[in-house]
Parts: sequence; C-alpha cells; structure tokens
Amino acid sequence: MSDHKGAALLSSQPPKAKELLADKGYNSDWFRHAPARRGITPCIPPKANRKVRHAYDKHLYRQRHKIENLFARLKDWRRIATRYDRCAHTFMSAITIAATFCFWL
Repeated sequence: MSDHKGAALLSSQPPKAKELLADKGYNSDWFRHAPARRGITPCIPPKANRKVRHAYDKHLYRQRHKIENLFARLKDWRRIATRYDRCAHTFMSAITIAATFCFWL
C-alpha cells in the first residue's frame, strides 16, 4: 500500500500545524482538502499531468529537504532501517536513542 493511501487513516486527526509539506505523490484533491478544512495550508507541488495547477509556496517547499535528511540519517542505523524491534514502544525508544546520538552529539 502506498503512503498516499495510508495517509487517509491519519488525516482524520492531524497535529496542530500551519502548513503541510508533502511531495508530488500526495497531490490529490481529497488530500489537499482534508487539511484545508482544518485551517492547514497544504504545500504540495502539482504533478506534471495535473490539469488544474494549484499554487504552492516554493520557498517553503525547499525546506522539505531537512525532513528528508532527518529520515536518511536515522535510517543509517541498521536497527531502525530494518525494524528489528517487535514492540512499538521499544522501536520508538531505539529511534529516540539514534536521534539523540545523531543530532545532539
């Protein structure tokens, strides 16, 4: 299942935010309207084959690489990339330790 379909499960209770950054894969009408109904501005560039082009903040979208870099650095840890832990609590603890090591030390 793609992340776009899985996002439908999370769209009912989004966290409090002003903007939502997403890549072109999330450019669908229902995904754009769900956060907009809650006052969150979607920052999603349109796909090349999209008939109706929605405007987006290009400067804000360029900041998305920081989020991608965070996940890339966390996945350098083999335990996190392969998700050895069965329990979600233990997995979250491993992510916390890796994030502390990567970004604080």
